[in-house]
Amino acid sequence: MKHVLCSIERETAFIRLNRANDLNALNIEMMNELCCCLKEVSRNDAVNIVVLSGEGPVFSAGGDIKEMLAARDEGQFQSIMDTIADIALCFYTMPKLTAAAIHGAAAGLGLSIALAADFVLCETDSKLAMNFIGIGLIPDGGGHFMLERRLGAVKAKKVIWDGKIMSGAEAAEMGLVDRSVAPGAIHQEVGYLMKELYQKPIQAMIKTKKIMADMNRPQLLKTLELEKQGQLKMRESKDHQEGIRAFLEKRRPVFNR
Repeated sequence: MKHVLCSIERETAFIRLNRANDLNALNIEMMNELCCCLKEVSRNDAVNIVVLSGEGPVFSAGGDIKEMLAARDEGQFQSIMDTIADIALCFYTMPKLTAAAIHGAAAGLGLSIALAADFVLCETDSKLAMNFIGIGLIPDGGGHFMLERRLGAVKAKKVIWDGKIMSGAEAAEMGLVDRSVAPGAIHQEVGYLMKELYQKPIQAMIKTKKIMADMNRPQLLKTLELEKQGQLKMRESKDHQEGIRAFLEKRRPVFNR
């Protein structure tokens, strides 16, 4: 794999997004690699803990917008959405304890994926944003499901509709992430978390996770399908077209439906 790195130490798999020069924006190749990597690790009985992080200056800037623009064919876009759904479902339900270690920024699809983890860690100066609204789209990657389970429906809607950038400290205060630590300390915090988990009955924790994941699977599957159909419809909207033009022209969009 080129865009996703994986190493296993003790009983922990460290998965790292590896498009640092592109701020770990998720293009088709990277998403396919991440999906394959997650499924392979999920099947590995020697692994009990999975840590997802990003190489370079940020965790992930989200989906690769320029590549998504090139996928104008509906069939191709549906295939992309199916891959995104596979990533979200696999990461959320895998029979392992999972952690997302955010530094720099986590936006859009990158944030949706991170929120699927059992433990979400970030640095206080990290920038988090569910910013699909800025280009006239809706969250995907199970973003609606992940936000609702962490914040409740009312706050989740406001986060989606505002699309604003939150600091890691703000995200921790509102309960979007589990812990925020000093800038530059994310890897140290991952080490602390690993030490905590190694001292606990991990298999009992994984069994509880599996029960809850099985209970929630139907809702997540329904959410992913609704996001897929909704995103296909939003791509045809004038607001999305204006949002993309504004993004490429580096200006504020003027939405009018």
